[in-house]
Amino acid sequence: MSRVWGLAWPMILSNISVPLLGVVDTAILGHLPSSEYLSGVAIGASIMSMLLWAFGFLRMGTTGLVARSHDLGVQWLVRALVLALGLGVALLIIAFPSINYIVKWMNASPEAQPHALAYLQIRLLSAPVALANFAILGFFIGRQDSRAPLYILFTANLLNIALDFLFILGLGLGAKGAAAATVLADIFAFLLGLYLLTRVHVNIWSYIRDEVTKKGLLPWVDSSPWLNLLKINTDLFIRTCLLLLTLTFFTAQGAAQGDNVLAANAILIQLLMMTSYALDGFAHATEALVGESMAKRSKALFSATVRSAGLWALGSAILITLILITGKPLILSLFTDIKPVIRQAEQVYWWLCALPLLAVWSYQLDGVFIGAGKSRDMRNTMFIASVLVFFPAWWSTREWGNTGIWFSLFLWIGARSLGLIIYYQYYTVTNSWVRKLK
Repeated sequence: MSRVWGLAWPMILSNISVPLLGVVDTAILGHLPSSEYLSGVAIGASIMSMLLWAFGFLRMGTTGLVARSHDLGVQWLVRALVLALGLGVALLIIAFPSINYIVKWMNASPEAQPHALAYLQIRLLSAPVALANFAILGFFIGRQDSRAPLYILFTANLLNIALDFLFILGLGLGAKGAAAATVLADIFAFLLGLYLLTRVHVNIWSYIRDEVTKKGLLPWVDSSPWLNLLKINTDLFIRTCLLLLTLTFFTAQGAAQGDNVLAANAILIQLLMMTSYALDGFAHATEALVGESMAKRSKALFSATVRSAGLWALGSAILITLILITGKPLILSLFTDIKPVIRQAEQVYWWLCALPLLAVWSYQLDGVFIGAGKSRDMRNTMFIASVLVFFPAWWSTREWGNTGIWFSLFLWIGARSLGLIIYYQYYTVTNSWVRKLK
């Protein structure tokens, strides 16, 4: 129990700083004279999330591989960094000419489109370092070093928030200011991550140099580890693409109903993201400890991790739900003073309040499955939840307006949790989790 909390609390603080950045963006833009600024950045940020988090496997895959390693796991970090930087450059080259079409596909209003385009043209510049940051964070989490991600994310996001105030309110740069602040924060996080890597017991870069000197380049260009990395990451890539497709479609359907609905949904999604990132702190602790239990073949550590992390996460989900329910008027007023936007948010707010208790199981079991290296089951569950649940539910409730979109999202999250619970119970009944554990 204490090990879970010791790993989780720095991750909770660092994780919360990520959506907190989006919260500050939303709150600043939500208090500008028109909702078109918030709508434009909501569209742009949603597209960037889709493009960047499609490669979130670089964090999850690296965490699992490093956690199950019997050494420092440096070889996995180096491979993940090479892959991340290469994919980031490719993303920049491919996506930049396409952003006009992507924004139109998102149903952005004529007023919001220029702000979305301005945001994306700047945000894309940091794609390579943003993906490299995923690999660095995954390495530290896999080594059960939750302090380093705290330093990286918390300081970078504080910098981002300060630059938001300077660029948006001080210099009046609007969407361009929000994007520029994030680009500078991404670069700062990357440089800080590289610095912290030099302080991991031994100098990481000296370790790599010594390994190459002793063994040559052959171990680093051997295809087997790369294929292993790609096999795990392919399942996670498909899973993440389905997740982002669903959330991006959710945003696009809100945009089709007007800027006020889009702005209201942007506020509520930021609150959902804060919930998700907070609860993910326990999931990250689970990833590292379950990976350790697999490396040590320890049934006791596996069982204790799943049980204690689940209890911590459930208690936190209950607390978050109570805060959302009791704090509704204050929470919405902090984000915006535009009355039509507040009215739209109030109509679907109770769906948001119900989500933490439903979603906590999918977050926690994601941690178990990542740590155990069972990425294929995560992919299958997401496919069922998105393709067989969310989209049919949306189609059936299109005439419900924004309520139908939120109802579909509720069913989607419920299907994710239920699917992973079924997989977990199957492995428990068949003893597959612990067959190789002592």
